[in-house]
This record gives sequence, structure tokens and C-alpha cells, in this order.
Amino acid sequence: MRRVVAIENLTLDGVMQAPGRADEDTRDGFAHGGWAAPYEAMGSLMGERRGATGALLFGRRTYEDFAGFWPRQTGNPYTEVLDATLKHVVSTTLREPLPWRNSSLLAGDDAVAALREQPGGDLVILGSGVLVRSLMARGLVDELILLIHPLVLGTGRRLLADGGPPAALALAGATTTATGVVIATYGQAP
Repeated sequence: MRRVVAIENLTLDGVMQAPGRADEDTRDGFAHGGWAAPYEAMGSLMGERRGATGALLFGRRTYEDFAGFWPRQTGNPYTEVLDATLKHVVSTTLREPLPWRNSSLLAGDDAVAALREQPGGDLVILGSGVLVRSLMARGLVDELILLIHPLVLGTGRRLLADGGPPAALALAGATTTATGVVIATYGQAP
């Protein structure tokens, strides 16, 4: 059985919207895009996880953003890794063929549950807050790796929005980077 691992950049007040760049996600007038860049913490984490990742899982919106950005980043080591990695996109609105190399379409959470039952490496979610919340509600997220940045934005889309189901988690490990980012790993509570 494979594990579903969600890796999320968050501010102290739980904002996950547009950590990478200013134009990444301006929905609802969000003007703080690119907030994670000064704290670079993702590179070392992704290097550590490289061998454990069997495939990536994306929600539609995050997939479209990544597919529009990463294939054009020449000379960047992340581009090669992302291009070569199998990408599963959970969407009921997209249609195949998907534009990014090594991408396949999954039609909903049931397809993720079935994929999770197959042998292989971890299914890693990057961003994709709607997908993470949906999978968490069904008990399909095995591990949350939260990169918590020492920053409060006061506005923006949050990973764990009001109205979600309760979830008990267990801290599996934590480390702090030189820039003050706390990388906290949580698993399902026993």
C-alpha cells in the first residue's frame, strides 16, 4: 500500500495561497504572492524525499499552475525532476490528453483511494489545498509535512479552513531551518 503525503508551505496564520511567486494565485485580490521565497526551505526537503516519491498528486488548479510554469524553467534542477515524475491530476473538469509530460487524469477521490492501494512509492501532494482537505475528510492522507514560515499575512486561502472535519494527528518529527521555518511532520494519531 502506498502512502499519501501532503507537503504544504504555510504561514503562522495558516495561509497557503501563492507561496512561490507574486502572480501564482491572485484570487480574492491576494497581493502577498511569493511570501515563501525569502525563507527557502523546500529545496532541502525535496532532496531528502526524492527516493520516496513514487508519483505526484495535484488538484486541477495547482496542476494547471505548475504545468504553465515549470516546463519553461530551463536549467533548473526542479524542472527535470518534475517533468520526469509521474503526475496524477484529480479533476472532474479536465480532459485528456493533459499538456504536461507524464501526466494522467484521476476522476475523484475514489481513484486516489484505489491508487493508494497499489504498490509503489509515496503519492506526494504539493499545494492543492482543496484536494488535501477532501482526502483528509476521507482519511486518505497518511502524512502531513508542514513548512511553517515565521510570517503572518492576515489574509489568504488557508489549508485547514473553517468547517472541516476534526482530525487527530501525531507529531512524527520536527526540525527548524536557519531561516526560522519549522518543518513539522504529522501522521495519523494511533
